[in-house]
Formats: sequence, C-alpha cells, structure tokens
Amino acid sequence: MNEMIRVEDVSMMFNMSSERIDNIKEYVIRLLKKQLMFEEFWALKNISFELCRGESLGIIGLNGSGKSTLLKLVAGVLKPTRGRVVTNGCIAPLIELGAGFDDDLSAEENVYLNGAILGYSREYMREKYAEIIRFAELEGFTKIPLKNYSSGMKARLGFAIATMNTPDILILDEVLAVGDYKFQEKSFFRIQEILSSGATVLFVSHSAEQVTKICKKALWLEGGETKMFGAAKDVCRAYGGA
Repeated sequence: MNEMIRVEDVSMMFNMSSERIDNIKEYVIRLLKKQLMFEEFWALKNISFELCRGESLGIIGLNGSGKSTLLKLVAGVLKPTRGRVVTNGCIAPLIELGAGFDDDLSAEENVYLNGAILGYSREYMREKYAEIIRFAELEGFTKIPLKNYSSGMKARLGFAIATMNTPDILILDEVLAVGDYKFQEKSFFRIQEILSSGATVLFVSHSAEQVTKICKKALWLEGGETKMFGAAKDVCRAYGGA
C-alpha cells in the first residue's frame, strides 16, 4: 500500500501574549523595543502516525486537545515547530466551515471563487456546478448572498465543493455535526464512496459513533499528546469510558 500521510514526532508551539495590549500603536512600540512578553503554549507534543492509501483515521478528544491544529498541519496550513509532516497527492481540506467563502457573494459566485482557489478552471466548475448545487440542496437559493445563509447551508455548500472530485487525501473537521439527519446520512455515503475509490481520510468528530462508522483507526488526543492510538472501536470504547 502507498504511504499517503506520515507525521513524525510533530510538536506545535504558539506564542501567547502574557499581557493585555489595547491598541495597535502600543503593540508596535513594544514590539520595536522588544518589550513584548510571551508565554509558550504547546498545542501538540510528539505526535506520530502513518496512513496508507484508502485508510481512514478518526481523531477524537476534548476541545483544546489539538485536533484542529493537527488537521491544519497535515493540510499544510501550519508548519510544525518540531518534527515533520509528509503528504503525497492532492488534499481536499474542509477544516473550517465557510473558509474561503465571501459572504457578500452568492452561492453561484462562491462556487466559482472556490474553484479558482482550488486551481480549477471556470469551464470545469461550470460542468460541476449543477451537481454541486444539487448535492448541497440549494436549488432556488443560488442568487442569495451567503451572509443570508444559515451555518448548515454554508456547510452543505462547502462539503459539496470539497468532495466534488475524489481527492487523494480528504480532511474533515466536524463536518457531520452540522445539518439535518438526512444530509448527514448523505454526507456519510459520499465519504464512503471516496474511501472506496482509494482516498485517505482524516476525520475529526466529537461523536465516537461517527468515528467508528467511518474510520478503521483512531487517535485520541489529550492535552496535545497521544492518549491512545489503534483500532477505532477500541480507542472510542476507551474514550467513551474515560
């Protein structure tokens, strides 16, 4: 099996200001005088795992455990402080709902905007447009600015665009937590289709049931560290009983 994701002893540190600064002028002055005080916050510590083509990994843990930070590292949005992340193939990240959308534009305009961001031609997006809108269940709402959309409508549009093709790596952060039950089921089957086509999936969810339903493996993060890694059913059982 081809290796698609390798995370080697990855740690991620953020500098957090230890004092309150009320305006940009004061911030710049202190920065130039080197008077800013920061505290180190390690969001992730020494995380390692490998995934091959067609494998799926669920990432679970309480809020603040480092789940979304890890996804952003794999997606290439962040670079690790220590260690390294290696990926092979094209990545379709759906990390933040509505990321890349312009709320003043309509759904139709945002489809083409996101297509351009992802590197697709306008002609190609025109071919995919009807399929995207149909899957997102937004017929009749395509001319309305996204600022008038509900969070569920935005999530459906984002998911439809991210999964219009079968990527090599699909990254999903709490996607199935938004929307009604019918759309969640439809999204689940779309993810299953993508997995069956050989894609590798990283999936973050607070639902152990969803993780065991979609993923074969699971990683339990606690305080930025690996609490448990292994078969999804075993990790989720331990997480649920913690």
